[in-house]
Amino acid sequence: MKQGCFRVFCLLLLAFTVLIPGFSDELTVTSEAFVIESFDGDTAHEWSIAGKTISHDFSWKLAPGKFSAEGYPKLNSVSAWPQALFGFNRQGDDHRALGILGNFVRDGYNWIDIYPVAANADGEEGAFEIPLPGRVHYLDMWIWGSNYNYYVDAYVRDYQGIVHVLRMGDIAYKGWKNLRVSVPSSIRQSKRILPNFAGLRFVKFRLWTRPNEILGDFYVYLDHFKVLSDTFESFYDGDDLADPEHVQEIWSTASN
Repeated sequence: MKQGCFRVFCLLLLAFTVLIPGFSDELTVTSEAFVIESFDGDTAHEWSIAGKTISHDFSWKLAPGKFSAEGYPKLNSVSAWPQALFGFNRQGDDHRALGILGNFVRDGYNWIDIYPVAANADGEEGAFEIPLPGRVHYLDMWIWGSNYNYYVDAYVRDYQGIVHVLRMGDIAYKGWKNLRVSVPSSIRQSKRILPNFAGLRFVKFRLWTRPNEILGDFYVYLDHFKVLSDTFESFYDGDDLADPEHVQEIWSTASN
């Protein structure tokens, strides 16, 4: 009886050992926080992951729904910050936030899109989707509300081109509050074939109004947008040949 139980245990242990490598990259091994946007006025953005420095140059614009009042919404970089994050005394630090002034002329589910833009190869400015580092577990941002019955969504695109909407939360509160939303496991961030990693791209935030809420001049402020990601990647013989940059380098110098 004891020998039979021992054999079953050994078989289960062997099966567990075989299965783990196939799912190891899906398990959180190394969690890191990345500030995607500080809103301090810089257009250059940079973070390091797996020994590589990644940089993108982008800024922010607004796109209103069709019932926005003429001349609205307005965007401004303002001298403001959440004291819970940076403290009351700046001591010379120039912390800033992204200010939004909106106004709608009709009740309903009105919206304002807050999206990144960047220059293309021809120097023309257009919408830019931010490649998010690692396998993202959470999106996190500080939002100042003035107790309007509004809410904010985040839009991300997966490697198959599908856009997913994540509810950041209601902003029916007074002052600054840290809002966080988890990325569900149903949104795939890896592939079976190499390279396994297939990260998300951030598309935009959308600020929604609700019906029967006041729509006159209202202010919303955004600050310190970051993500919490799993940056672990398993190593194997020849893993450099799954690195797109390395592949491009060796093939660009290869002779026919």
